[in-house]
Amino acid sequence: MIVAPDGVILVEAGDTEATAGAPLDGALLATVRGRFNTVAPSPYPLADQDKIQTLPALVALAQRLRQTGRRLVFTNGCFDILHPGHVTYLEQARQLGDCLIVGLNSDSSVRGLKGAGRPVNREEDRARLLAALGCVDYVVLFAEETPLTLIKAIRPDLLVKGGDWPVETIVGGPEVLAAGGQVRSIPLVGEHSTTALLNRVRQGK
Repeated sequence: MIVAPDGVILVEAGDTEATAGAPLDGALLATVRGRFNTVAPSPYPLADQDKIQTLPALVALAQRLRQTGRRLVFTNGCFDILHPGHVTYLEQARQLGDCLIVGLNSDSSVRGLKGAGRPVNREEDRARLLAALGCVDYVVLFAEETPLTLIKAIRPDLLVKGGDWPVETIVGGPEVLAAGGQVRSIPLVGEHSTTALLNRVRQGK
């Protein structure tokens, strides 16, 4: 007797020579196989939109991740016009731990830092682009001038900024170090700059 996983009897043979072998019903076999064969493209671990979190939700997520031994990496920036320099930097940051959290300046925060005319891209669009990167696990917006509130709440194991930030000047560094974490400055690769890119566009180059 041959029985399918759902209990359907595919074929039943007797104990005599005449019935020791029996053909399988091809149509029935195909039907049963279809019930259990669920081959399909593997989904992403997280939908991009699910990577964009509020601070309270992210604090809870960070706590659960930390309890499972995950090493949390935090960085932040405006990421107004995403360019290869940003991507390389974020990839390098992600390689330093198990989960990369990106603090993203809100539109009002960017205007306060960069002046009128910035940001070029809205916060929703900037967050969506960051979330689409495989190296980014979570994105959280902040409206303050600095991400200090985020850093204190999330308590990352590693705080990272680009090489143009000396370690001793990185906002949140003392707090992370006091909690037993680390602070690192990653050397910048190439000569990519959002400001330089905007200037080239304005000059028609």
